[in-house]
Amino acid sequence: MKPIRTRTARAVAVAVVAGSLALTGCSGNSGNKAKDESKSQEDAAAQSKPVAYGDVKASTGPAEEVAGAKSGGIVNVYMQSDLSHMDPGQIYVSDAGQFANLIHRGLTNFQEDEKGNLTVVGDIATDSGKSSDGGKTWTYTLKDGIKDEDGNAITSADVRHTIERMYSKVIFDGPTYVQTWLSGAKYRDALPDGPYKGKHLPDTVLETPDAKTVVFHFAQAQPDLPQALAMAGYAIVPAKQDTKEKYDKAPAALGPYKISDYKPGKSLTLVKNDQWDPKTDSVRHQYVNGYQFTSTIDQASQTKRLIADQGEAKNAIQFTDSVDPAQMSTVITNADTKKRTIQGYQPYVWQLSFNLDRIKDKKVRDAITYAIPNQSMVQADGGRYGGEVAGGLMAPTLPGYDPKYDPFGKLKKPNGDLEKAKELIKEAGVKQGTKLTYAYSNTPRGQAQMVIIKDALGKLGFDVQAKEIERATFYEQVGKLKNPYDLYMTGWGQDWPSPSTVITPVYDGNQVADGSPNYSHINDKQVNDLIAKAVTQQPEQAAKTWEEAHRRIVEQINPAAPVYYSKQIQLYGSNIGGARYSTESSYIDINDLFLKQP
Repeated sequence: MKPIRTRTARAVAVAVVAGSLALTGCSGNSGNKAKDESKSQEDAAAQSKPVAYGDVKASTGPAEEVAGAKSGGIVNVYMQSDLSHMDPGQIYVSDAGQFANLIHRGLTNFQEDEKGNLTVVGDIATDSGKSSDGGKTWTYTLKDGIKDEDGNAITSADVRHTIERMYSKVIFDGPTYVQTWLSGAKYRDALPDGPYKGKHLPDTVLETPDAKTVVFHFAQAQPDLPQALAMAGYAIVPAKQDTKEKYDKAPAALGPYKISDYKPGKSLTLVKNDQWDPKTDSVRHQYVNGYQFTSTIDQASQTKRLIADQGEAKNAIQFTDSVDPAQMSTVITNADTKKRTIQGYQPYVWQLSFNLDRIKDKKVRDAITYAIPNQSMVQADGGRYGGEVAGGLMAPTLPGYDPKYDPFGKLKKPNGDLEKAKELIKEAGVKQGTKLTYAYSNTPRGQAQMVIIKDALGKLGFDVQAKEIERATFYEQVGKLKNPYDLYMTGWGQDWPSPSTVITPVYDGNQVADGSPNYSHINDKQVNDLIAKAVTQQPEQAAKTWEEAHRRIVEQINPAAPVYYSKQIQLYGSNIGGARYSTESSYIDINDLFLKQP
């Protein structure tokens, strides 16, 4: 969640209402029908292109104007629960990552063209970064005119503060790439209190020679640093504004919008930030006067309102939720409604994560993997518009994805192999009625997944104890090392188009810790060694090493059962302009929206 800024992979925090609707292109609608098309793995491959690094010109604002854009009005944002976080350092889940681009800014950001091609550009920096010393040193120069919402100028001291606070225990839920690259797997030991007691990282690690310059020094070359710094988790937290834990509820804005009102669990109001200067920003716009978030509208209601397209719904969008599967045929077979959708292949893989501290027998994990009815899980999430059965743990949006890789035979038996599963359970000597605790998010999608999983495991003789967790804290709870759960559905996607952003955060044993996305607690020396080898190799060599690591993870250890690759389809109101699918966020592109009639 996020996830994920990914191609931002983040842990997934989206949710969809259950329904076993098989989409056939037929519908009860009479009259204006649309061709029934869903995104394919060819579309996914098109999203796996390498990211370019932009120069000063590409990083200089203002952003290119959106054709036909007008100023004014309020966009209504439909959500079914609150944002997971608003403090940048805590953001690693997709809903908060989407939100971050409205109010936060980092050293770099992703710029996306009309074809979905991505370029990393300087955000508060003048460019995507200048590397030296074989890629071990990266230097950033800050733009003039960058201020927070109170008019305080942003300096290199604020960048240092932003990085150093990630070392403190105040931050427990965000990305760890930069900290790990700077200080190793046990990075917190290097600055356990962050910057809060006056201590700092040495200049040999992080250097700020003047108010405009930031220099990162790494022990190894880090060619992906510009992409890592574009993640929402590394957006700037001004030192003067930092209120530690309280910052998560009232962050200071550097982006085009700022928070004017926040009622936790209910609503959030954004208004224009008059300290944001478009001349410093080559990505974002400030067309609308603000955004009104309502976080109490469930999936079905969102879809129903947007199909009806009446009143305030004409100015509304789905933020990170998708079309309700039970209403999918109404949306996709009516041309007038379908033209108000955005679609794309997401970078996420939904997987059933095993807590290896509790489910220690691989035969049991394999049995559960064989028993899962993957296709039923896909159907509950919108059929072919919601996803495709997964063979492995690497999504089709990753370079090197192998569509034929299928060690558990899911392509031949997409609804599982119960006979094979029962054989393994018998070999493992599991007693009938053995209890398993399954944690799930209290969303329609989570509830639908729970019903399917409980039924499948019940057929193996397990007594499944289903434990509901609040959506906003789900990943925080299952991310605890001492969590009391045996298994849980999690979703993960790349942070940029590289297997390193999937295998490293989720399966590297050196990153087993509270708040880590290594939800299974896998710690295999051979996998760890392959990861350490791959991150030092050139892309062509690294691809083979990542493949070897992936195959060992899936076949020899099985810390998480692959379930399905995720797709996205969202609906928006008829007065929304500039709507398109964002390759970078895997949701509606929040940067280009305007109202056709303000």
